[in-house]
Amino acid sequence: MKLGIRHWILFGVFAALLAAMPNAASAQSTRPGAVNEATLGQLITAMGLKPEKVEQRYDFAFKARLEDEEWQLSMSCVLSQDEEWVWIMAWLDELPTKAEDVPRTALLRLLAENDRLGNGKFFAYIPANRRFVLQKVVLNEDMTTARFQEMLKDLGATVVESYPQWATANWKQPTADPAQTATSPAGTTAPR
Repeated sequence: MKLGIRHWILFGVFAALLAAMPNAASAQSTRPGAVNEATLGQLITAMGLKPEKVEQRYDFAFKARLEDEEWQLSMSCVLSQDEEWVWIMAWLDELPTKAEDVPRTALLRLLAENDRLGNGKFFAYIPANRRFVLQKVVLNEDMTTARFQEMLKDLGATVVESYPQWATANWKQPTADPAQTATSPAGTTAPR
């Protein structure tokens, strides 16, 4: 098959367009204030936290304060594969081992809470260790220590505020003892 002059011109234009397109690595490096894996760890350390690196993820403890209460949260931070996004996770309760201890209504409440949260925050389930997390996903740009600390505070406050929804201890409903009697609406014990 012979290629005519038009085919060679189209091929040249196509090759020039491909060469002019930025690849993911060069696009990432042009965003102001973007962090890479190493500088993400430095950012966390600059906040006075002690991150532990596990593969590409950084695990660390973070204190969240809401009113007079202080909570010690287990958190993690990781970059997306293309380094365009920063994922921050607050580790929550482990899922009960028995399926009957996981009420569907509790899971539906978590999904409904996801809709209310917004701002890049949502609940998720990590099957590898059977734990819930509250995640926040932000664009990897303008990452300063102050901005990162505000993101952690925001996520920590949301963890504390949403405790009634994700705390698996709140899912357990008292089981009625068949030996006990029913109570009437007036508060008196019904006859046996």
